[in-house]
Amino acid sequence: MFTGLIEEIGEIAAVKRGARSCELSVKGNVVFGDLKVGDSVAVNGVCLTASVINGNIFTADVMAETMRRSNLGLLQKGSKINLERAMSAGGRFGGHIVAGHIDGTGFVRSLKREDNAVWVTVTADESIMRYIVEKGSVAIDGISLTVANVYKDAFSVSIIPHTAGETTLLTRRTGDKVNLECDIIGKYIEKFVGKTSAITEEFLKEYDF
Repeated sequence: MFTGLIEEIGEIAAVKRGARSCELSVKGNVVFGDLKVGDSVAVNGVCLTASVINGNIFTADVMAETMRRSNLGLLQKGSKINLERAMSAGGRFGGHIVAGHIDGTGFVRSLKREDNAVWVTVTADESIMRYIVEKGSVAIDGISLTVANVYKDAFSVSIIPHTAGETTLLTRRTGDKVNLECDIIGKYIEKFVGKTSAITEEFLKEYDF
């Protein structure tokens, strides 16, 4: 589990591509403080497992499903990425519940400055937009953000200077692909409601309601 609070901006040290998968070597500093082989690290919001650690570089395997669901396949040597270690049991929960399991990708529609903040609007398809609610949470490239506006096929977030300086989001340009993870609570509620949609008066009486 992650919080969506990025610990540092890392860099891709190497990419070894397979037919549909790849092996990423990731360079960083902060995340290596207590990192061990087998630990989870969110790379642009994607939960990856460190299989090899060599100094301040760890290597992780990216399977075909992850390549299809995310923008990791676009990374090249030198690409800047957002990094976050899995949340420790005694840590503060400053963001929201981020599983590191990407729901899909969207595209940056626009970036517009307003005083000290920057509005970022992201286009997404219906499978994503159904879970996007105003003032709810969304993770963009692993960054925990609050949804400010919701449109038919897009949503907007407002980026404060701290977030701009600590993440890669404002290095994005119009048309860039970004990883999106919707609030997991909404998905669980939808699943539960779907299973209980056949509630009737007789059902309630049977279970003493």
